[in-house]
Amino acid sequence: MAPSTSVARIAASSLKPKKATRQKSSMKEAFLPTQAGGSADEDVELDEDRENWASMRLEDAPEMNQDEVMIDDAAVPTERAPQIPSLESAGPSFPPLSAAAQRVYVKTDSRKIAIPPHRMTPIKKDWVHIFTPLVEMLGLQVRMNTRRGCVELRSSKHTDETGALQKGAEFVKAYALGFDVNDCLAILRMDDLYIDTFEIKDVKTLHGDHLSRAIGRIAGQDGKTKFTIENATRTRIVLAETKIHILGSFQNIKIARDAISNLILGSPPGKVYASLRVIGARMKQRAF
Repeated sequence: MAPSTSVARIAASSLKPKKATRQKSSMKEAFLPTQAGGSADEDVELDEDRENWASMRLEDAPEMNQDEVMIDDAAVPTERAPQIPSLESAGPSFPPLSAAAQRVYVKTDSRKIAIPPHRMTPIKKDWVHIFTPLVEMLGLQVRMNTRRGCVELRSSKHTDETGALQKGAEFVKAYALGFDVNDCLAILRMDDLYIDTFEIKDVKTLHGDHLSRAIGRIAGQDGKTKFTIENATRTRIVLAETKIHILGSFQNIKIARDAISNLILGSPPGKVYASLRVIGARMKQRAF
């Protein structure tokens, strides 16, 4: 009798109407409109809409667990680090100006180089050899002011180099100090040539005959010592009373000045020649 009763109970339970189970509230409820004091029909319709929405969610993703949420990385906003502009892109970049464009904005400059009275006659003789390279090589405007005793230089529209006026002034100044025109032309053709000037009293204070003998040791018999120093050090030397002018590169000027200083201090020319031979041999080895 027990089996029959159990079968009857199962059949009766299957025939009983099932109670409608209400799904758990989801995020959709927050977006469904609700009214205070609504009718019973409206509540039933809202319940049916919630049940249908829940069933649709379960049918769309039956295999997924409701607790697991797939989030797209691209949809999540990420905080980007502030971009620091580089130094190169900080300001606008402009192409360099051409030589023709620079000439337009360059202001016309001028220089005046005083000529000593004892060099006025030589400069008149060599005037053609002086203004020709200044005009043709540097594109400067040159004139000789005999009343003021100076040479005036001025840049023009034909001047291409920015340092042309300075080179021209050094060229005329070198001639005014006593250098030959051909030696002064090296200043226009080369960039590492300088002029160094010092006096005998800068090395040693001498007076009277002692000063005359020091000048004689520097010059030598018929200028032999001076020529030897010039050839060994590849410089040009001008003796103007107690002043000494040296034209050459920085290193060569230093060697020539040391040799002249030794002569002023009283060293014999033979000892200076020996040191210059050693220095000349070293310079030849470095050249090769």
